[in-house]
Amino acid sequence: MPEEQPISILQQRRIEANLIKALLPAFEKELGREKTRQILTEVIMELARRTGEALRQTVPDDTLPSLASTWEPWLRGDALETEVLELSDNAYHFNVTRCKYAEMYRELGLEDLGYTLSCNRDASLVQGFSDRITLTRTQTIMEGAPFCDFRYNRKAD
Repeated sequence: MPEEQPISILQQRRIEANLIKALLPAFEKELGREKTRQILTEVIMELARRTGEALRQTVPDDTLPSLASTWEPWLRGDALETEVLELSDNAYHFNVTRCKYAEMYRELGLEDLGYTLSCNRDASLVQGFSDRITLTRTQTIMEGAPFCDFRYNRKAD
């Protein structure tokens, strides 16, 4: 029997998005749009924080180079085209110049939820990974910008 290969994060997000797309109308009818979206956001952020905690267990320390080494599953299948600007002990700065996640959410008619379902995870994930790293991002492709500006920085000790 061939060895099973893990699915990419992009494939996982597509599966999740299709399920959410099917469930969302019923939840919004029952709870209202605002409450449904609030709950969805809270759940996604908690899942991302747990993912960050799990990632931290796979690397030797909570440095920015270690964080950078965990990115492969998100890149798999050319899901993101990135341009690394700096990678050091104090900074991991890069731009995403193409995002197949954004393309996939648009294709599914979920562009209004794409940020919540994917982009919104990034800050919570890094909080779970290390309380000594911050993420600043001022724009995303999902929100219509030409690129996403990821700026991870290590807090001063």
